[in-house]
Amino acid sequence: MVYKIHTTEQIQKAAPLFDGWQESLIWSCLQGVMGDLYVDSLERPTCAMILLGDFCYFAGTPDRRLLSQQPWKGRNTTPPDVIMVPQDDRWGRMIEDHYGTKARKVTRYAIKKEPGIFNTEKLHAAAAALPEGYTLAMIDERLFQHCKKAAWCQDWVRQYDDYALYQKHGLGAVALKDGKPVSGASSYSGYLGGIEVEIITREDHRRKGLAYACGAKLILECLKRGWYPSWDAQNKWSVSLAEKLGYHFDHAYTAYEIRLS
Repeated sequence: MVYKIHTTEQIQKAAPLFDGWQESLIWSCLQGVMGDLYVDSLERPTCAMILLGDFCYFAGTPDRRLLSQQPWKGRNTTPPDVIMVPQDDRWGRMIEDHYGTKARKVTRYAIKKEPGIFNTEKLHAAAAALPEGYTLAMIDERLFQHCKKAAWCQDWVRQYDDYALYQKHGLGAVALKDGKPVSGASSYSGYLGGIEVEIITREDHRRKGLAYACGAKLILECLKRGWYPSWDAQNKWSVSLAEKLGYHFDHAYTAYEIRLS
């Protein structure tokens, strides 16, 4: 059997399976902020799966029942693919065996979590260096609703059911052109004490430094709140941008993009 966990007591029993995993999406779920947790036993879990947005994390003793669960199918909107992150090679081999050609092995890049490292003077200069014709704004309720409907930037707000939840656990800075967002840095997810940064620039406005300015603004606003802006890089371009903003690379890790259609 596979069980979905609902109580704090049950979460505490599963939490040790994720010990040492420096991933804010995992923290979000274990703190009860957002995300879903599944285990093989409510009393003595030996394996667990966390699903938050497009990401799925597997921990403990590999169990094919968790791989077969596919809880994303019960959502109102099913993502085009799911990014599975194995705790170790045993889980990786099981993912490859279970999903076969639907699983594409990829490399992602973990960025160090180092509170207190940011050069605020440099970040203020970056946020002010917008090209002519663009302005910076924080995501308010109007922009939140706009992003909910705009397919290209929905990940800025997708994990938040409503603006009230975004106000509590989210934050975002966008570059506006003619009053509409064309680039931005926002919270893919939130946890107690921080957010996971999601940066997107619309294709027709790239290579203008907009992502750099928005990222700098978001970090500054996080620092005002005492939040940490966690960063996980999909590719080396994202690593370079993170380093430009003051982060440091930690290590590469393996993930699997699972094609659902």
